[in-house]
Amino acid sequence: MRDTTEQKGFTLLLILVTVAFCWLLLPFYGAIMWAAILAIIFSPMQNWLLLRLGPRRNLAAVLSVLICIVIAIIPMTLIAMALVDQGKQVFERAQSHNFDVSRILDDVRAALPPMARQWLDQVGGEEIAQLRQKLTDGLMQGSQLVAGKAFTIGQDTLSFLISSGIMLYLLFFFFRDGRFIARNIRASMPLSEEYSRQLIGKTAAVVRATVKGNVIIALIQGTIGGVAFWFIGIEGALLWGAVMSFLSLLPAIGAALVWAPVAAYLMLVQGDYFSGLLLVGVGVGVIGLVDNLLRPPLVGKDTRLPDYVVLTSTVGGMSILGINGFVIGPLVAALFMAAWGLFREERER
Repeated sequence: MRDTTEQKGFTLLLILVTVAFCWLLLPFYGAIMWAAILAIIFSPMQNWLLLRLGPRRNLAAVLSVLICIVIAIIPMTLIAMALVDQGKQVFERAQSHNFDVSRILDDVRAALPPMARQWLDQVGGEEIAQLRQKLTDGLMQGSQLVAGKAFTIGQDTLSFLISSGIMLYLLFFFFRDGRFIARNIRASMPLSEEYSRQLIGKTAAVVRATVKGNVIIALIQGTIGGVAFWFIGIEGALLWGAVMSFLSLLPAIGAALVWAPVAAYLMLVQGDYFSGLLLVGVGVGVIGLVDNLLRPPLVGKDTRLPDYVVLTSTVGGMSILGINGFVIGPLVAALFMAAWGLFREERER
């Protein structure tokens, strides 16, 4: 009886101190998460440096951190600064009502053939008008929200610097002591060695697939779309390219949510069939093929989740956790499927 009471008391103490520790780390969970993600992504490079430098693990970790800064952090910081500037411009235009979504929709309707307009009126003119008003309000609120968030992020420089410093500080120790940390986590999990190994391996595989594969594909698709927008003279090409990169994280729909309406507007309203058809050609012939060509070698068939699971988990993660949710959402979904897969195997045994 005494052993059972002491065991329950120790388990309760363990839960309480774990919750308290996580609560202390919660304000900087993003910095901790991205430090762990970068350590996982660049672990092959760290292993290669260890082979060349031998026992000098501190030097190898410092070199790995410097390489991460040059390859990932500095370019993303410069892009973010440019996005903040363009986001501020979009926000100011939305505030001054220069971007009239209702007028654009009216222009698109007027460009339709008479038979199409009559059909729309017969199907439900009042309902379509209400839907148009709701769509207009939603688009205006969404554009102001996105631009306002970009403006707020640009002003919150101190918090960004603190989070970046914590991330780089932790990244050094993750590079230097990553193997020992993973070993201790695996040994401390209240699971068998086989289950612990499979779950940790699945976590690392999904992180690599989500960040290394999906982010690279999204950046390529957003870059192509942004260059196409710049070439045909669309204002805020960098911002729209970033939006397409963000949407490219979602399978099936992706960047077409941006370039398809713009191409339709160019052809139907402005009568610029050359720019519209060019944008359609780039969207279908280039952006659409990037996913099919690059996803298998970058992501890998063994670690890829079904598209519907990726879509729902990514959208759900981002709606709850913001931009970090595009990693956490698929990771939770992958661990969910892996855990239930292990449970099914146990039941079958």
